[in-house]
Amino acid sequence: MNLKGKSFLKLLDFSPEEIMYLIEYAAQLKKEKKEKISHKIFPDKNIALIFEKTSTRTRCAFEVAASDLGMPPVYLDPTGSQIGKKESIADTARVLGRMFDGIEYRGFGQEVVEELAKYASVPVWNGLTNEFHPTQILADFLTIKEHFGSLSGIKLVYMGDARYNMGNSLMVGCAKMGMHFVACAPKKYFPTSELVSQCVEIAKQTGAVLEFIEDPIEATKNADIIYTDVWVSMGEPAEVWKERIDDLLPYQVNKKLMDNAGQKCKFMHCLPAFHDLKTTTGKEIYDKFGIDCMEVTDEVFESKQSIVFDEAENRMHTIKAVMAATL
Repeated sequence: MNLKGKSFLKLLDFSPEEIMYLIEYAAQLKKEKKEKISHKIFPDKNIALIFEKTSTRTRCAFEVAASDLGMPPVYLDPTGSQIGKKESIADTARVLGRMFDGIEYRGFGQEVVEELAKYASVPVWNGLTNEFHPTQILADFLTIKEHFGSLSGIKLVYMGDARYNMGNSLMVGCAKMGMHFVACAPKKYFPTSELVSQCVEIAKQTGAVLEFIEDPIEATKNADIIYTDVWVSMGEPAEVWKERIDDLLPYQVNKKLMDNAGQKCKFMHCLPAFHDLKTTTGKEIYDKFGIDCMEVTDEVFESKQSIVFDEAENRMHTIKAVMAATL
């Protein structure tokens, strides 16, 4: 499998075979790291990490993975570059492409990372945009494969707002890998009809099943995975919290839903999660709305069925595989 020089922008750009190759490569690199086998295969390369949206897991995963591969990363936060402000995306891409061997971008519109890739002349990796979060899905699928042995036929139910990067990317990934994807939310929170149509066509080739269900009990019956994310995405105004809580509280992942799915069901979340009052935002929401958890209860988050920290660790291994494969 030769992915050298290819950018990693969205899973729609990759075949099921290429996606599985990246997952298996990540598993190999993970095994080597656990066995303390060095794989500093790029000591002569440098990478740039552009973060217009901050992150714990994505930044740490890229920095540790780059270090493991022998590459020093340069981190550019929202104040660390002129991208999109005093310098166009195209000009920034052409400058950085002459200084670095690869560029990560985490920010807003998908069109930004696509334009970076168009002009950079080096691989560009999507660390998150409003529309897609492909490195997270690779980590999720590696985690599922570790716990269930395979991906084919696994029923994954995404609870909550499925219109943005996580709902979109999980649907695309499940369609590509022949899985059973369920979006469970009020209709207005389903993915766009255009993306659904694309995924339906992919599913015809892979045997995947795609469903869009409003009833949480119906949706989670016999689920292998129940997945959720925060109800308000980074960059959205605080005013939307009330609407989201009113609309999505019935879709909170709690013990009732996990029991409905069965003991084999695992809980997943891309993090951070509002499952208690130990965050500033959590306390603010409690003061305003009187709820002590949001998209998932603390009981589920801390349960034996929760595999969220396996996911978090696997961000590093899958991101390492993406960089190594494309460089």
